[in-house]
Amino acid sequence: MTTPSGSQLMSLLSTLQDQQNYQNLHWVGSFQDYLDIVTNNPKVTRNAFQRIYDMIMSYGLEEFIDAKKKLIRYNFFTTNEFDEQDAIFGLEIPLMRLVNFFKAAAHGYGTEKRVLLLHGPVGSAKSTIARRLKRGLERYSRSENGALYTFDWFLGDIEDLDAGEVKDADWDPCPMHEDPLHLIPLEMREAFLKEFNANLEPDEQITITGDLDPSCRYNFRDLMRRYNGDFAKVLRHVRVRRFVFSEQDRVGIGTFQPKDEKNQDSTELTGDINYRKIAIYGSDSDPRAFSFDGEFNIANRGIIEFVEMLKLDTAFLYDLLGASQEHRIKSKKFAQTHIDEVIVGHTNEPEFRKLENNEFMEALKDRTVRIDIPYITRLRDEIRIYEKDFNSENVRVHIAPHTIEVAAMWAILTRLEEPKRANLTLLQKMKLYNGKSLPGFTEDNIKELRKESRREGMEGISPRYIQDKISNALVNYQSDGGINPFMVMNELESGLKTHSLITNEEDRKRYRELLAIVKEEYADIVKNEVQRAISADEEAIKRLCANYIDNIKAYTQREKVRNKFTGAYEEPDERLMRSIEEKIDIPDNRKDDFRREIMNYIGALAIEGKTFDYRTNERLHRALELKLFEDQKDSIKLTSLVSSVVDKDTQEKIDVVKTRLIRDFGYNDQSATDVLNYVASIFARGDATQRK
Repeated sequence: MTTPSGSQLMSLLSTLQDQQNYQNLHWVGSFQDYLDIVTNNPKVTRNAFQRIYDMIMSYGLEEFIDAKKKLIRYNFFTTNEFDEQDAIFGLEIPLMRLVNFFKAAAHGYGTEKRVLLLHGPVGSAKSTIARRLKRGLERYSRSENGALYTFDWFLGDIEDLDAGEVKDADWDPCPMHEDPLHLIPLEMREAFLKEFNANLEPDEQITITGDLDPSCRYNFRDLMRRYNGDFAKVLRHVRVRRFVFSEQDRVGIGTFQPKDEKNQDSTELTGDINYRKIAIYGSDSDPRAFSFDGEFNIANRGIIEFVEMLKLDTAFLYDLLGASQEHRIKSKKFAQTHIDEVIVGHTNEPEFRKLENNEFMEALKDRTVRIDIPYITRLRDEIRIYEKDFNSENVRVHIAPHTIEVAAMWAILTRLEEPKRANLTLLQKMKLYNGKSLPGFTEDNIKELRKESRREGMEGISPRYIQDKISNALVNYQSDGGINPFMVMNELESGLKTHSLITNEEDRKRYRELLAIVKEEYADIVKNEVQRAISADEEAIKRLCANYIDNIKAYTQREKVRNKFTGAYEEPDERLMRSIEEKIDIPDNRKDDFRREIMNYIGALAIEGKTFDYRTNERLHRALELKLFEDQKDSIKLTSLVSSVVDKDTQEKIDVVKTRLIRDFGYNDQSATDVLNYVASIFARGDATQRK
């Protein structure tokens, strides 16, 4: 296949461009045109909190019940429409609190005057949440529903404007991309709003909050003097344009992070004097000699993120007080300036404890809404995190089944608190959290477990550590044709020696013990899979099931069973029935109940005109598989795999099992061989133990 030529590639690029969309995003019009837009869509005047809340809700939501608790999953945080790598799973409760914060702020209930602080252990998705909000705003501002507008000034002669001799470079943009409605003087606003909102529903009515920034105030006053107070003529020097949020271009999205104290001052937040222009304008208090390009300035109407917020010098934290409560910032030489933006910070626990113990920071604590972002405690969600990076599209090396699962399992176990119930292990607790039902435990029990574990998820192993060790395994073992759970578990264990966040040997010992639990669970999982692969003969299972059903039918109806070989009628085969029932731990004193339960189920299906299928009864299906496995295990001689000599007949049977493992469970030839060898060694040890 030949590489396309330059002209062909240029033709392709031409077809990919969307010129109409570009023109829509760069719309320019007069102030009157903007008033028409506001009339048709009052939402273009929303404040930053309302815009973010509407953005989140625009992706929809999904309600579900977890342990009798109604939860909401907001699709915004999981959608693949943008930044697929930042999708967030398993944090429904913290994200519900986050959305409720924005909902209250959007309605003006008080949280719009607060700093949003995301608090949790390292790697718990705090910065991911902030990043997703920023990326979401960028995308939302490019949509029709998320459109917003600002304005530019022309400070030259109006005749040049009328003659069409003005270039784009002659327009001075509003440095804080304010809403054009800020141009309406304070004394006119009440009458304007009364007229505009007269026939609108309460949720459609607009407000005008705040005033022009110092630069725009200067231009406005200068033009008002030029035209002797004629507001209409001043507006002729204004053009309104649509703009989109962009963190890269520093438009509507700001990010501030701590640096060395000597190299950072408050001007990074609120702007600084442009010393080159002082010579032109003669004063450092002239707004034309000031650059309103601090992070607070450029984030106006959007969002500002404070990375590791509580590591900032105290002087910076004081700037947050007015910015949050009064929505005002103080730049050098100027009066306080109105801002409209969401302030999001995130911090780890050690820094937050310092804030809590600092009595001089009461004002900041009072203006902060803290939302805890813990580690995930649900296994299936933890698995999804790693599958985003380690999947067949991103990784060419084969990853054996359960490799990601065992790593995620260990991570979850390190985060869970030991259950207070004596009859419950940590592994069982993890399974309950993951939606598995266990005998003797109800959904009410799961609620109790969560209530008694208040700090669950605030400690333990970070997903980053797991990702690093999976990456190490892929690099170290790629020549082996793929990685398996043991390779990853070896990396997880060896890395504990140098883990920077594990400070005492007691924690290391506990984590190693949990890894041993995971290894045991993995052994059970693969034993189960190999058993199912060996007993995957559908016809054999059907025959065994039919035989079992004939016997329990005769038993429950106190009849005899006809022997299909001799034709004679015999007592039900108690040995056969018990050999199946014992596989799923049905005790002898419960066998009658279980047999009647099966017969009642078959009878109910018959009334509905349906035929019984053993696959619809999970417990019976498992019992039949285990019974068939037990019957076939010796004929396959699985334990002979650990020896160097395997006869042809056995090898053919083993090849059939390998084929099933590859077809049904996702193994490749190498990993199927490895898992068969591993399970064979388990059975060999078991046989040796029995002989002793």
